[in-house]
Amino acid sequence: MTISYRQVELRYDAAEIDRKWQERWDKDGLHLVDVDDSRPKWYEMTMYPYPSGDLHIGHWYAMAPADCHARFRRMQGYNVLHPIGFDAFGLPAENAAISRGIHPRTWTMDNIANMRHQLRSIGAIYDWSREIVCCLPEYYRWNQWLFLKFYQQGLAYHGKAPVVWCPSCQTVLAHEQVVNGACERCDTVITRRDLEQWFFRITQYADRLLDFDGLKDWPNKILTMQQNWIGRSEGVEISFDISPSGLDEKEIRTFTTRIDTIFGVTFIVLAPEHPLVEQLTTDEHRPAVEDYIEQARRTSEIDRLSTDTEKTGVFLGSYAVNRLNGERVPIY
Repeated sequence: MTISYRQVELRYDAAEIDRKWQERWDKDGLHLVDVDDSRPKWYEMTMYPYPSGDLHIGHWYAMAPADCHARFRRMQGYNVLHPIGFDAFGLPAENAAISRGIHPRTWTMDNIANMRHQLRSIGAIYDWSREIVCCLPEYYRWNQWLFLKFYQQGLAYHGKAPVVWCPSCQTVLAHEQVVNGACERCDTVITRRDLEQWFFRITQYADRLLDFDGLKDWPNKILTMQQNWIGRSEGVEISFDISPSGLDEKEIRTFTTRIDTIFGVTFIVLAPEHPLVEQLTTDEHRPAVEDYIEQARRTSEIDRLSTDTEKTGVFLGSYAVNRLNGERVPIY
C-alpha cells in the first residue's frame, strides 16, 4: 500500500499576499473618500515625504502609526480622509539636480514616481486620487492665495532676521536640522546670516491661541508646549544708558518679568548677532569677541537655548548704566 502526503507550503509569501489584497482594494475603491458620506468625518494627517529618491525605514516609522489610527477610526464608523502627497519644494532639490546635470523638474518628478510606487506597495489607506505635489501650480497657487489674504490684512510683513544657513546646500535650515553644529543633509558646518524674509504677525492672535477651553482632554505637556511657543509674557520694558559710549544709539532696551530684581543687575548680555555688539566692542577685546561670534554662528539655536548647557560669553569692554541706581554694568 502506498501513502501519499499532501505538501503544505509553510512559508508566508508576504509580497504575494499583499499584492493580491491591494489589487482587490483598488478594484473595490476601498480607500476612495466620498465627501457626501453621511458618516461623521475624520481627517488623519501625516507628514508628506520629501522626494529624495527612495523610501527608507524612517518613512514608514513615521507613517505607520497614522495609518493604524486612520484604520482604527474607520472601524469606529468614521468617514476617514487620510491624504498623501510630496513636499517637493526647496533648494535641496535644485542643488541635487544641478549636481547631476538634469532639470530640477525631471529630478523631482522622477523621484516622486518612484516613491509613489514604493508608498503604494506598503498598503496604507491613502486616497491616491487626492494626491498633492507641492511644486505643481495647481497646489501652490493656493499657498499664494492664502499669503495674499494675510498680506492684505496686514498679517504678513517683510523684515531682516538671522537664520541658520548651510553654505553647501545654499539654504536656510530649521533648528532641528542642525546636528552637532552641522547640516544633517551634508555634514557641512552651519553658519548664521541676516536674511530679508517674510513674517506672520501671529502675536495678534496670542490671546485666542492661549484659550484652551475646547482642549480639556489634551495632555498638559502639549498645552505647555503651545504656551511656550506663543511666548506671551507680562512685564516691563526697561532701558540701560550707553550714551557715554558716544554712539548714535543711546540706550539698550530690554524686557523683564521681574522688575523687582533690576537693582541687582550685575551684567548685560547681547546676542552675538545684535547690531550693537560691533559698535560696543573695544579694540582690546575685539579678537576674543570675533572668535566667540564665529563659534556661536556654528551652534544650533537648540543648543544655545538649552538649559543643560553652561552659559558662556565674552566681555565687550564697554559698560551700561543702570538708571535705577547709577551703577556701571559690564556688557557681554
